[in-house]
Amino acid sequence: MELQVQTLGKFKFVEEGEGEPLILLHGLFGALSNFKDLFDYFKSKYRVIIPMLPLFELGLDTGVGSLAKYVQKFIESREFDKVHLMGNSLGGHIGLIYTLANKDRVKTLTLTGSSGLFENGMGETYPKRGDYEFIRKKTELTFYDPNIATKELVDEIYDIVNNRLKAIKIIALAKSAIRNNLSDELREITVPTCLIWGKNDTITPPMVAEEFKQLLPNSELHWIDKCGHAPMMEVPAEFNEILSEFLSKHSAS
Repeated sequence: MELQVQTLGKFKFVEEGEGEPLILLHGLFGALSNFKDLFDYFKSKYRVIIPMLPLFELGLDTGVGSLAKYVQKFIESREFDKVHLMGNSLGGHIGLIYTLANKDRVKTLTLTGSSGLFENGMGETYPKRGDYEFIRKKTELTFYDPNIATKELVDEIYDIVNNRLKAIKIIALAKSAIRNNLSDELREITVPTCLIWGKNDTITPPMVAEEFKQLLPNSELHWIDKCGHAPMMEVPAEFNEILSEFLSKHSAS
């Protein structure tokens, strides 16, 4: 069954389940399908929510900080008191910025392949419009197993970068993420933090996870072997098991 998108004012999101809110933040090329296994696994225990981040709707304020403010307004509009935040790639970066500004509203933070320190991203030359093979190879680099980069996924990214305005937004967001380095601020985040990292991540390599572990005072680091930049897509069963155990330690029974 496909995930059903709901609308509340200016916000679009997917939501199912009951219990403590677990908010999932997608990355730069994130789609609802990225979180399908995670969503289905956790909706029996948590109120699982995926806000649709307005990556291409921001005006002159296109940047990771503006997306964090959007998440803040979304959480305020839902009147959530304490949330579990989980973010992949740019979504992790957004989660970090939100947590820095709203420490009292975050119960736990989970990062996987997060930017915020360093990322070997698609680069400024990424949107080679019309070059399908280039896009396919770049998409495959996201994963340890290139077969995870299905034609449907490659087509989706190809359509984005072939839209001139969307391509400009992607570059602006990628540059914003690089500029917005959080190394000097991470020690201020004391909420329980779970780092789940692919050992074969080439976009945010293992050294990034190790630095996050060093800088985040209340963090734990879990490695997944033979896995790239999006563990919740590539090895969902192992990812969900790690996250479930972490969340259970910090959730009401």
